[in-house]
Amino acid sequence: MTMTIRALLGATALVGTAGAALADGHATTLTIATVNNGDMIRMQGYTDQFTEETGHQVEWVTLEENVLRQRVTTDITTNGGQFDIMTIGMYEAPIWGANGWLVPLDDLSDEYDVDDILPAMAGGLSHDGTLYAAPFYGESSMIMYRTDLIEAAGVEMPDSPTWEQVRDAAAAMTDRDAEQYGICLRGKAGWGEGGAFITAMANSFGARVFDENWDPQLDSPEWAETVNFFKDMMDAYGPPGYATNGFNENLNLFQQGKCGMWIDATVAASFVTNPDDSQVADSVGFALAPNTGLGKNANWLWAWALGIPAGTQKADAAKEFIEWATSKEYIELVAENEGWANVPPGARQSLYDNPDYQSVPFAQMTLDSILSADPNNPTVEPVPYVGVQFAAIPEWAGMWSQVSQELSAAYAGQQSVEEALEKAQAIAVEEMEAAGY
Repeated sequence: MTMTIRALLGATALVGTAGAALADGHATTLTIATVNNGDMIRMQGYTDQFTEETGHQVEWVTLEENVLRQRVTTDITTNGGQFDIMTIGMYEAPIWGANGWLVPLDDLSDEYDVDDILPAMAGGLSHDGTLYAAPFYGESSMIMYRTDLIEAAGVEMPDSPTWEQVRDAAAAMTDRDAEQYGICLRGKAGWGEGGAFITAMANSFGARVFDENWDPQLDSPEWAETVNFFKDMMDAYGPPGYATNGFNENLNLFQQGKCGMWIDATVAASFVTNPDDSQVADSVGFALAPNTGLGKNANWLWAWALGIPAGTQKADAAKEFIEWATSKEYIELVAENEGWANVPPGARQSLYDNPDYQSVPFAQMTLDSILSADPNNPTVEPVPYVGVQFAAIPEWAGMWSQVSQELSAAYAGQQSVEEALEKAQAIAVEEMEAAGY
């Protein structure tokens, strides 16, 4: 472990800065806002080593995904100054960077090797070629399924299934008396929770949020087909209360053996295959997110990344932490202590070139999923926006948070799908007209 730590700190140029920080009194306390996902929790367990070498203390503010988005957005738009580093993603980074709200990461050290970041990740976290957040991990979405239940049901899961095949498999694996549900999916309100899932799903059904003139399309037949398919399948084969389930709720259900199939973030693969946490770790298979034969899979593209708000007085120390936490050497540190299956995935090409990581069962499917998501051409028909499970415009977060609330209400049986989509269309039209589109 000592050799790994030495390599980690040397390669990210922290050894030299550490002594200087301690000697001249510039050691400081960094306040970092992050999401309560497993990889971020794991990172917190290693930060004592960062403190030991640099003198910089780290205070964590760990929040549920929807709350994190609200807190960091409020803080950066009001120049609140609560945080020195924020965990943000591909939606926020280019927009906030363009507004001058984030410190450019254009002077990271040579040892850090910024060119090793996967182009899809670097591009999504940049504006006009300038990187504004460094990816801690990158993800797409894919199917995680119970190989034992699939076999027992006498059905097969292709590497690239259709939605009909997914629905049939869910039906075959469902046993409600045994609390065994064929499929678990996000229904939870929030633009990055259930809102992200249904948008990626809609892409595969030929739907689009806006046409080429920026006119909302939520009252289209394709959207109705998408949401009705989702609701009918989940009502029949999903767990009770799915309208309030997001990433962490479905993760828990899958790990407890209550889901035959789960379509969600590729990063979850390490959690569902970890025998310390998952009761079904030895019987999980992987497949691409479903399609309808129209040429688009229902997978998204995302990175949870670390960015520095422009208002901080601790930018230099913040960059030290970002180089440490998103480096090749941090990946090696986690691999040495917890195994290659548990390293933060999807951010660096060198990880996928590593023979040790290539032997991880879900490594290739994760990379295939990431590479199949095209934020510049996310839909079957042309659209004017960039983004797979979101449109990269400032209005999106507020608008889609409202839309997702209407959809979740439909999932819960509080209104019909048609009523939800009618309201969603009205919300989108009002937002876009107010924004001057």
